[in-house]
Amino acid sequence: MDHAKERKDADFELIDLVDYPLPHLDEPLPPSMGQYQNEHTRQWSATISRFDGFVFVTPEYNHGTSGVLKNAIDFLYAEWNNKAMGVVSYGVVGGARAAEHLRLVAGELQMADVRTNVALSMFSDFENFTDLKPAPYQAGALDTLFSQVIAWSEALAPLRQASKAA
Repeated sequence: MDHAKERKDADFELIDLVDYPLPHLDEPLPPSMGQYQNEHTRQWSATISRFDGFVFVTPEYNHGTSGVLKNAIDFLYAEWNNKAMGVVSYGVVGGARAAEHLRLVAGELQMADVRTNVALSMFSDFENFTDLKPAPYQAGALDTLFSQVIAWSEALAPLRQASKAA
């Protein structure tokens, strides 16, 4: 977030899932129907609807993203459509498989995933496997990721407007 706040071409906001304690998906109808019964889902929907693009930060567990992030994504459908997404992943091999997992999910949600992935290694980008101390080259990759997400978010704006009008 510190790095994102230095940019002047977009506004960034941190959405921490600890602030949205969603249970296991508990809606009686599929998210694609958009008929949410639970207040926590309606609040989550309102939050995600405000944004044009996302940078997901994910660890890699068992070759995938975290269950908490996947559950939060699964609660909604239309709110993700026609928005850009990028991934900052971390793990023993940089969380590369978690990033690929999110890209597959994004495709189903009609999201455009950008090419750049910031892959943080637990061995070289963390101190004592807990404190984030990214290698200097990661800042360039992060800038590229932000630029791509912003560009794609702007490019997809007409599609988002058309779906709101429909």
